[in-house]
Amino acid sequence: MTQKTVGACLCGAVAFEISGAFEAFFLCHCRRCRKDTGSAHAANLFSSTATIAWPSGQDKIRTYRVPGTRHEKSFCTECGSAVPTLQADGAMLVVPAGSLDSPVEIRPTAHICCASRANWDTGLSAVPTLDGLPG
Repeated sequence: MTQKTVGACLCGAVAFEISGAFEAFFLCHCRRCRKDTGSAHAANLFSSTATIAWPSGQDKIRTYRVPGTRHEKSFCTECGSAVPTLQADGAMLVVPAGSLDSPVEIRPTAHICCASRANWDTGLSAVPTLDGLPG
């Protein structure tokens, strides 16, 4: 049986279905990924064998590529959410983990580009955790 994974953007305009397995799950701390996400790192799943279908919203997707690099990000033009993209001339499906509605069965493979990590992104296990918003 082929593994089926579904996801969507924040506003729901873009929906996608992925058939197949992910080979890697990287948490990238490079400057470009931090700018892409506005956070400490990007969390992306990678597959060279999975296929993607777009039940809705494919016409609402735009892709930005940093000039002179391979770094690119696809996003919904309605809400700005990151959505999957085919990279390396369609040979690699890259899926933002946060865009998935299905459970992610693979655990992160590695933190990468840690030499570029934000100066505040260390020792975070000591930061208190809350199950909801601060009171």
